[in-house]
Amino acid sequence: MNLLVTGATGKLGTKIVDTLLKAVPAENLAVSVRNPEKAESLRARGVDVRHGDFDRPETLDLAFAGIDRLLIISADGDNDTRIRQHTNAVAAADRAGVKFIAYTSLADAGESAIFLAPVHRFTEKAIIETGIPYSFLRNNWYLENEIGSIQGVLAGAPWVTSAGSGKVGWALQQDYAEAAAAVLAGEGHENTIYELSGKLLTQEELAAALGTVLGKDVPVQHVDDAVYGEIMKGAGVPDFVIPILVGIQQGVREGTLEIESNDFEKLLRRPAVPVDQGLRQIVDGLSQGK
Repeated sequence: MNLLVTGATGKLGTKIVDTLLKAVPAENLAVSVRNPEKAESLRARGVDVRHGDFDRPETLDLAFAGIDRLLIISADGDNDTRIRQHTNAVAAADRAGVKFIAYTSLADAGESAIFLAPVHRFTEKAIIETGIPYSFLRNNWYLENEIGSIQGVLAGAPWVTSAGSGKVGWALQQDYAEAAAAVLAGEGHENTIYELSGKLLTQEELAAALGTVLGKDVPVQHVDDAVYGEIMKGAGVPDFVIPILVGIQQGVREGTLEIESNDFEKLLRRPAVPVDQGLRQIVDGLSQGK
């Protein structure tokens, strides 16, 4: 059984491949990457490193050749770019005769109103239309996405948010990676949807958990979207990123990530790592310059 992971040199992809190498022989694992030179460490471990560029479909035909089970990690970029790239990847998987596609999607992708959802809704539909058995890994939110806010708190700033009392199912990337690896290398996941979410928490509750880890009070500054955007600009966030961050805050405020689920336990046979432990890992990593 030949497995392939796209985007394997990214933060999530790296963790997924590392997890897979503990469960399957390296000779059964391939990766598709835009820049193969960045994957030399994987090649040295016996992984089949292939050139695959979502913007060049001809490279994907070669990358996906002979692959039985494929994990498509969602690409970065604006919605139009991502839809184009995902369309190319799904079509190439179909042409290559791939027998199973797992895809890293978004919480409640079929119904969500958050601005990120259309990409995932489109991609899920495209995969279904191929007739290839699939599994959609609807990832809620990475705890690592909050590193900027955590660094701000470490520097003495309050926890700033315009998300109000909206709740998020934060979990470490490692948990999402292990769930993806379990689906790609496992059996019985055909035509499934997994809503992968940690314990639902508000911004206040997350800040309180961070305060416990740091041994100090973390004040929370609630603002509106306009003020939040101005604060992010003042913190040095690039102008093109600010609307994205504001849109995420708006989506959280409207409850788009408030998806309760025990699917982590189904795949990992344990709950997601508790958020206080996850925050401790992140804080320790920051202190060590990681």
